[in-house]
Amino acid sequence: MNTDPADIKAIEQVVATVERVQRAKDVEGFLALFHPDALWTTAHGKVLIGFDAIAEFTRAVLPAASWDGEVTYEAVHTQFLRADVAAVKVRQTYHSAQGDTQGTPLYVMTRQDDGRWLLHAGQNTEVHTG
Repeated sequence: MNTDPADIKAIEQVVATVERVQRAKDVEGFLALFHPDALWTTAHGKVLIGFDAIAEFTRAVLPAASWDGEVTYEAVHTQFLRADVAAVKVRQTYHSAQGDTQGTPLYVMTRQDDGRWLLHAGQNTEVHTG
């Protein structure tokens, strides 16, 4: 299976870009990471099917989003399902004065003909402790 360091680095770069554009509330930068046929489920269970639905939701929510602190994203495990398809487990940590909270997204990414990796499916899950 694919263990090409360049692909792993490219996938990690997409995850880093998710972090950067979320922090900057950069709607278009975030949307540029998605495959046109993407499927996305938010941490609160909202299912968005297709780029248009993802774009409509993101344009409505991201600019108004507010959080006390910052968020970090880290690709903690990448498993290639095929040479051009990867399942990527992400550690999402919200750092705030009240303490850290976590999300645990799973991204399914596909490599395009031009070599770019795009988000094709995503499931974000809020981690509850206790």
